[in-house]
Amino acid sequence: MGPGRLLRGLRGHGWRIAITLLPLLAGLAHTAGLLHLPGVDRLDAQLQDARLRWHAPRGIDPRIVIVDIDEPSLKAFGQWPWSRERLARLTQELTQRQQVRVLAFDMVFAEADRTSGPALVQALGSGRWPAEPGFDAELARRASAVDPDGEFARALAAAPGRVVLGVHFDGEAGDPDHPSAVPNVQPPAPLLPADALGPDAARIPAWPTLVASLPGRTTGARPGFINVVFQPGQDGVVRTVPLLARLDTAPGGYYESLALATFRAATGSAPPVLRLATAPGAAPRLVALGLQTASGRLDVPVGTDGGLVVPYRRPGEDAGPRFRYVSARDVLEGRLAPAALRDRIVLVGASAAGLQDLRATPIAAALPGVEVHAHVLSGLLDRRLPHVPDYAPGYAWASLVVIGLLLVLGVTRRSAAAGFAIGLGACGGLLLLNDLLYRHGDLALPQAAALLAGATGLLLSMSWGYFVESRKRRGLMRLFGAYVPPQLVDDMAREPHRYSMRAESRVLTIMFCDMRGFTHLAEHMAPTTLQTLLHEVFTRFTEIVNRHGGTVDKYMGDCLMAFWGAPVAQADHAARAVHAAQDIVAALPALNAQHQAAGLPAVAIGIGLNTGPVVVGNMGSALRRSYTVIGDAVNLAARLEGLCTPHGVPIVVGENTRALTPEAPWRELGEVQVRGRQRGVRIYTPEGPAPAMPPNSPPVRQGHAGGPRPPAPARTAN
Repeated sequence: MGPGRLLRGLRGHGWRIAITLLPLLAGLAHTAGLLHLPGVDRLDAQLQDARLRWHAPRGIDPRIVIVDIDEPSLKAFGQWPWSRERLARLTQELTQRQQVRVLAFDMVFAEADRTSGPALVQALGSGRWPAEPGFDAELARRASAVDPDGEFARALAAAPGRVVLGVHFDGEAGDPDHPSAVPNVQPPAPLLPADALGPDAARIPAWPTLVASLPGRTTGARPGFINVVFQPGQDGVVRTVPLLARLDTAPGGYYESLALATFRAATGSAPPVLRLATAPGAAPRLVALGLQTASGRLDVPVGTDGGLVVPYRRPGEDAGPRFRYVSARDVLEGRLAPAALRDRIVLVGASAAGLQDLRATPIAAALPGVEVHAHVLSGLLDRRLPHVPDYAPGYAWASLVVIGLLLVLGVTRRSAAAGFAIGLGACGGLLLLNDLLYRHGDLALPQAAALLAGATGLLLSMSWGYFVESRKRRGLMRLFGAYVPPQLVDDMAREPHRYSMRAESRVLTIMFCDMRGFTHLAEHMAPTTLQTLLHEVFTRFTEIVNRHGGTVDKYMGDCLMAFWGAPVAQADHAARAVHAAQDIVAALPALNAQHQAAGLPAVAIGIGLNTGPVVVGNMGSALRRSYTVIGDAVNLAARLEGLCTPHGVPIVVGENTRALTPEAPWRELGEVQVRGRQRGVRIYTPEGPAPAMPPNSPPVRQGHAGGPRPPAPARTAN
């Protein structure tokens, strides 16, 4: 489609294009933050979920093991929380006998142990037994000798650098009963100081309180916060988790998540370097955490809020687990062989329903929270980190603009099926592009706004075309269907306001195509045979006229009248008419051969072409329309048709038509004097593939509509 035709198409579909682009404008406003469309965000999230499920690695990650506090464990050792002695035994079994690489607890031990025997005896006995000198002091002395919290802390300290303890951010600052609010109890040291991020710090989620494990105890364990979701999505599905969080009360600072702390412990990584992106006139933005591991540098892409898209794994072929689960009961009862978990990264968590640590995720409706950390850890180990790049809004804008341009192109297509295919192909192409970028670049780019806008725009466009433009097309068909070919009606339907049967002056090219000897044929043929002959001849000639964009005016007995240049304006109307005349002459031998095979007589024709100013429009009555042309140029075309036989040619063309088609090879027939004109008219015939008139042609018919017009004698002949 050339630029000119495209512009004409745009002008003819103004309202349809406006309706089509409305969803695109809404999508642009949503992307710019001027209009919030919750459905777009939900669809984007669901598309991301589907993409993740389709491309995520399948099967168990053997490097990570989850020690599960499951229902059998609770049944064997009693309800949660367990005593610290039991947790100490669990720690010793995993770090010493099983020789795990790293042990991480997805839980917070915020309070002192109140389940051990000495604590119960002290709570029961102090101040309640019969007064006996020194009883309370002796009870306190014996209770302090048995220190379950200290035993657990010592078990942790026996594996320095190999244990991660959970901490939890909370918003209950000022609660006097809160462990972190107890005076002289300091939170663990932060990963990065409070001024590490500068102006972009406000984007990182900040909390007033940090609940630490075993407050006041020295364990040698790394802290890692276990908060999974700071700002859950509207559907409550965990898709991103924070890797950094900030304590905004003194002393403050940035803390790392349990998964990041475990990864650093397993790989020996130093604290991360914050990677910032800068843009002219804007504050630096956090885009990645730079880690230096034994296998090289790793830049972990995060959002400006420190969040990471969770790189979930898919279940195996038999819908099995993504990680190996080992019951805490089996570990405590020594059912595992020594070193069975050697060099594994072990996460201790809970899947028992009563402990309420189940999360809705894209891969499962109820996934143990500890497994979310395991998926993050697996992605870090694999360097498989899907992320939303900082240029995602620009990509969304570009997608919307491209979809809009393609929809406009589809609207201007001649065929509704072609327009629908363009719109559908644009949406499918966007899905394919995003899928490729996700597979090969881990880029989770937004696409819902463009897809919704494209699909809605396509639906509105097709609906407008069906209910509005098809009605206009049907109106044009009622007016012009009997005169012009269907393809011209399609062109006219693009700008229906420009076409009516109102009379107007135009320069057109008119054709008269007449059968020779028709009166003789009619006298010697049965009416039905004559009807069949005329039907076949006019059908073939009309097909040729239609193919060249002509308008069939009328059939007058054995004569076909047509013109070019109206109702659709055609700059090359003269050339179209000449080519149509030559094609009619060229088709005659094959048509005569068919007639002779069927026992019908051969026919001969004469064609007159002339170009000039005429009046075109409805020249009929109130009872019947007649879209036709009148004027001197029409009369001259009719008289030129009568000159074919005297000059022995099938086509005679006036000088105006010849002047508008100089590229065609012409042979001048001379100058003739036409009745009603004072000066002579030079006439021509096209040379080329058109065959000559058949010999012994019947004499020219003397009668036409408008009275007899005998052929004028030629003054000169070539």
